[in-house]
Amino acid sequence: MLLIGLTGSIATGKSTVSALLSQPPYSLPIIDADLLARQVVEPGTRAYKQILAHFAATTPDLLLPADNNPETLSTGPQDPNGSSQAPNSSSQAPPSRSRPLNRPALGCRVFGRTPSRQRDRAVLNSIVHPAVRRAMALAVLKAYLSGHWAVVLDVPLLFESGLDIFCGLVMVAGVREPRIQMQRLRARDPHLSEREAGERVQSQGGVEGKVGRVAERGRGWGAVVWNDGGRAELAEGVARVMDGVEAGSPRWWGWVLLGAPWLAVGVGAWCMFWGWWARRRWESKEREREEEGGRGMAKL
Repeated sequence: MLLIGLTGSIATGKSTVSALLSQPPYSLPIIDADLLARQVVEPGTRAYKQILAHFAATTPDLLLPADNNPETLSTGPQDPNGSSQAPNSSSQAPPSRSRPLNRPALGCRVFGRTPSRQRDRAVLNSIVHPAVRRAMALAVLKAYLSGHWAVVLDVPLLFESGLDIFCGLVMVAGVREPRIQMQRLRARDPHLSEREAGERVQSQGGVEGKVGRVAERGRGWGAVVWNDGGRAELAEGVARVMDGVEAGSPRWWGWVLLGAPWLAVGVGAWCMFWGWWARRRWESKEREREEEGGRGMAKL
């Protein structure tokens, strides 16, 4: 089974590409990291409790108000003997463990370039990312056992999280003009100021870096779908990429791998090696560019 890693920066059209791939003629299963990230932090989960333990004391609006969560209104707090009491005052809030996270408030807390926000973002990622990886691995296994010839891993931070090495193909949705990206983001999320929108873009990395990483993977292992135009133009770009994908990894190949698990393991190991090698080459070139830039500044 082919793992197609789909990534891009915020507001570059990744979700649209994902929607196109989920529909005919492709009809591929989509494993959406953003959706899984919401599910693994639902009230009562381990990640939810860890986020409360770290952020609740310093983020007063970390949880949504009780009015926004009808489930919390069904029962009142418990008395010391364990029986439920009906709430007799609007000031009595339901238990925090039943109130969903206020995602915009948490985002404002962790997005930014200051050292404190970077530390908070690292803590949040250390809580959420492992839980998402476990859920993602289970979803991939289910897709493989269902006989799908390919599955899409829709992950905004595919390269940053190291998941690219598991993918036989990485597809990047990008825009050439940063101005277009900012306009789309603020149109989608009008509550964001220009500074906040810029911080969101920076948090997911620039398009140029992702395009460079894909180029390092080589033809057949990486592709860029540009989204500076409309949906029809984007669909044409996706079709061109998928025509090449199906030529190199036809649908019947998925059934062969399903019937020969040992072969599937071997193919997966080869894909991981190639992805790791491409990542190593890109990182080496990046270090060389940084060193050259440092020498140039020293001469000045």
